[in-house]
Amino acid sequence: MTSLEVSKLAAKALSAKKGLDIKVIKIEDISVLADYMVIATGTSNTQVKAMADNVEYELDNAGVSVSHIEGYRSNTWILMDYIDVIVHVFIDETREFYDLERLWKDGEEIDISDVVD
Repeated sequence: MTSLEVSKLAAKALSAKKGLDIKVIKIEDISVLADYMVIATGTSNTQVKAMADNVEYELDNAGVSVSHIEGYRSNTWILMDYIDVIVHVFIDETREFYDLERLWKDGEEIDISDVVD
């Protein structure tokens, strides 16, 4: 499975749990951290946790294991490291504060309209 496919599957899993403002940003040409960043917002701590759980479940079923998870206890920002893909799930206030889209503005936003509602 390519890193783009992993990113799109993560976006689809986030959308299935009603994630908001889901973005996939290609950063492989500007960073060695990963190939893609997937960013999404949940409306509550409970939803953020459910979204992250669904990403882990769906990717695990596809044979892609998470390397590391941060922030699972706080549920305001959960970071899931899949080596070539990093998934960020935020509550709205935390996403606005860290503004990762601004940080990765030189990256290429990928059209995911085929996988999200």
